[in-house]
Amino acid sequence: MRIAQVSPLYESVPPKLYGGTERIVSWLTEELVRQGHDVTLFASGDSVTSARLVPISARSLRLDEECKDEYPHIIRQLEMVIENAAEFDIIHWHTDYFHFPLSRRLATPHVTTLHGRLDIPDLVPLYQEFTDIPVISISNSQRKPLPMANWQGTVYHGMARDLIQPRYEPGEYLAFLGRISPEKGVDTAIEIAKRAGMKLKIAAKVSKADTSYFLEQIKPLLNHPLVEYLGEIDEQRKIDFLGNACALLFPITWPEPFGIVMIEAMASATPIIAFPGGSVAEVMDEGRSGFVVTNVEDAVEAVSKIAGFDRRLPRQVFEERFTAERMTRDYVAIYEKVIAEQGAHLQPASFRIQYHSLPEDSNSIEATAVNTVTESTKKARPTILPPRDSKFVDS
Repeated sequence: MRIAQVSPLYESVPPKLYGGTERIVSWLTEELVRQGHDVTLFASGDSVTSARLVPISARSLRLDEECKDEYPHIIRQLEMVIENAAEFDIIHWHTDYFHFPLSRRLATPHVTTLHGRLDIPDLVPLYQEFTDIPVISISNSQRKPLPMANWQGTVYHGMARDLIQPRYEPGEYLAFLGRISPEKGVDTAIEIAKRAGMKLKIAAKVSKADTSYFLEQIKPLLNHPLVEYLGEIDEQRKIDFLGNACALLFPITWPEPFGIVMIEAMASATPIIAFPGGSVAEVMDEGRSGFVVTNVEDAVEAVSKIAGFDRRLPRQVFEERFTAERMTRDYVAIYEKVIAEQGAHLQPASFRIQYHSLPEDSNSIEATAVNTVTESTKKARPTILPPRDSKFVDS
């Protein structure tokens, strides 16, 4: 297939530091290429991929200190994807709902994976309007707030089998990995470690939105001999961080859509102690990937069981359920279904996307993807369908 993967621009693909959606886009893109598909990735210019990269911004927007407004880059990305839509058999969006008004008018088949939380009342009228947009969930629990959405299937995340090598030796500390925000429960993780009398290492990002929460609620808790705050860490440090831990603490207080860190811990052969909520019951395999507990007391008791835990079990669960090969097979099956249901896609275009590499020292975004407009390329512009049941069409 000729597949467009459209990634958020906040992080590179894969992310240099913290990043969930962009990490999944990377694992999926690389596996699609490995399986022989023709993949084009619309992402930030500092992304690294074996697919054809169309760089939208010079670098990931979160780490670009010169970026003051993210929306011009997002709008430009929408235009570049729509302009070249005829190039693809299917467009796979990972950019939330920004493209809905445009993609519903395209003849090119498309599908959208929803990576975030959906239990927000403001989303209900939006999805009631766009019931024609085919969407994919990353857990069955994620769907519950929006039963009216046009769900095509659930695809659990998966990562490359050899990306993280398991470490079966007993770990040395409890680990917390992710974001410091109220719903992630880092304060609860600290309380569990203190009561269990075991060292806790925290590797976590603090976003701008959570800075006040960190300074007022969490930073005072870090001044304890059992607690070590490492800040945000890169991929290699994360592998060592998880592999050397005796257990991952995942004491969430929200309906987690998936929780990538759980499968990263399983790949590391590190058991998980998780609170129920959202996808946890679907991702966790009780007794094999770790323990699901309901409160701090039960979590402390679970910590006492970790010393005798067989670390081969979490790795087995990972290899059975959460590899990139399995994830990609699931997505390809949905692509085929969506293409068949949306009808014959456009004929192959008579041109290919042309783009320039971004110089490493470039501070501009001028050297980005462009199209050469010729008589042949004009014919390859995407087909725009008329609005659904338009009230403004003169009969």
